[in-house]
Amino acid sequence: MARPRNIIIEQRSYNLPPYFPILLLTGEHWRISDIPSSRLHFHNCLEIGLCESDSGILEFMAKKIPFHKNNITFIGSDIPHTTYSSPGTQSKWTYLFVDIEELFCPFFPLDFLPNQELFSQLLHGYSTVLSSELHPEIAFYVRSIIQNLVEQPGNYQFIVRGLFLSLIMMFLNLYSADQDTSSEKHRENSMSIAPALEYVRTNYMMDFPIDSLSELCHLSPTHFRRTFRQIMGKSPLEYLIQLRITKASALLRTTEMSILDVSEAVGFRSVSSFNRHFREIMNDTPKNWRGCMSFLKNKSLLKYNGWMMPEIIPRDSQSAPLPKTGAPH
Repeated sequence: MARPRNIIIEQRSYNLPPYFPILLLTGEHWRISDIPSSRLHFHNCLEIGLCESDSGILEFMAKKIPFHKNNITFIGSDIPHTTYSSPGTQSKWTYLFVDIEELFCPFFPLDFLPNQELFSQLLHGYSTVLSSELHPEIAFYVRSIIQNLVEQPGNYQFIVRGLFLSLIMMFLNLYSADQDTSSEKHRENSMSIAPALEYVRTNYMMDFPIDSLSELCHLSPTHFRRTFRQIMGKSPLEYLIQLRITKASALLRTTEMSILDVSEAVGFRSVSSFNRHFREIMNDTPKNWRGCMSFLKNKSLLKYNGWMMPEIIPRDSQSAPLPKTGAPH
């Protein structure tokens, strides 16, 4: 029996500014080759693309989706993919790379969103290609974001944040429809526990007394726990554990860290405790789950900084060494 092909996958990471974590890649030089790359890649942030000319193929691990002029692409942070144009063409693109959690968290804690788990899946595991004609409202917001980032009018960063919030909510509705799930009733009085949610989100890997969260919200421990459960549907400790398991799942899926190192990285002080909570939430052991879900199995992972200029691929060789700079596809 022939050995399975060793697929090479690149991890491309962009160092986005912490206060305004958005990168715009645009211009006449952003054209994609018609030569399919021998490598897939994934990013450390959400990618939204606008195809401005021609057509081609967006390829994932197990599927290929055609794209055309004026299509909008949405690709979550952990999805291997590559893009190439139709033979004889070089499609022109504009790309947005954004860390949505960091973009909104100073002004709009995402924990307050209905069905927050679904929102996380959207950002880290969803991809789609949309027609501007069938989704004019999404095309409007994408083009408006690009225009404001290019022209940078007064208060443009706040304008872009508002546009992104509307855009992401539209994508969440599409994803919810794809998953055949209904929205939960919006949680009331959520602002009362905002300081606790923000603290857990940024310090989930640390040891801290759960009751100390009530002090951040200026509530008694009993009132805090009751209010937290009413708003979030779970206790503060359950929320912390679930967040740690979510972070661990991403590490198991996208890195080669040992299970012990993963458990310590997300805040568990014993691997037995990590294994127990992982099984309770994921209905499987970390080892089995990684074996089923990891896209690194039988593949080689290369790590690069995010490329800031288009890739030049020699036409006489599809496997030529990659240059130091290149397109995101």
